[in-house]
Amino acid sequence: MAKTFKDMVTEARDNVKGISSQEAREKINSNPNTLVIDVQDAADAGACGLIPSSVNISLGMLPIRADQLVPENLRDEKLQDRTRPVIVTCGAGGQAALGAYVLKQMGFEDVAFIEGGTSAWKEAGFDVER
Repeated sequence: MAKTFKDMVTEARDNVKGISSQEAREKINSNPNTLVIDVQDAADAGACGLIPSSVNISLGMLPIRADQLVPENLRDEKLQDRTRPVIVTCGAGGQAALGAYVLKQMGFEDVAFIEGGTSAWKEAGFDVER
């Protein structure tokens, strides 16, 4: 039977750590090397705001940008260190879980996603950029 988006998100959530907005903020503040990635498509990114210092890499491009074997011009240098802490977000959390799972499968050692995405971050009263 074919998987649905919901099925894929459930599988991702079963395999990658989801953290609260508060936990994400503490991790970002305690380690400035933490990379925050918003995996929404560029046209949608920022609709609810962007977490300060986050980078936008769409879910579709994430595995390419993180791949160490594709041509250098396709890679993102911020995604070449598999030990760098990474927190993935999106608007509501589903795409973030998928993105975090992709990175985990690619060998990232310290990857998590924000439960509820940037919407939850904003609802917690934390700053966002437009």
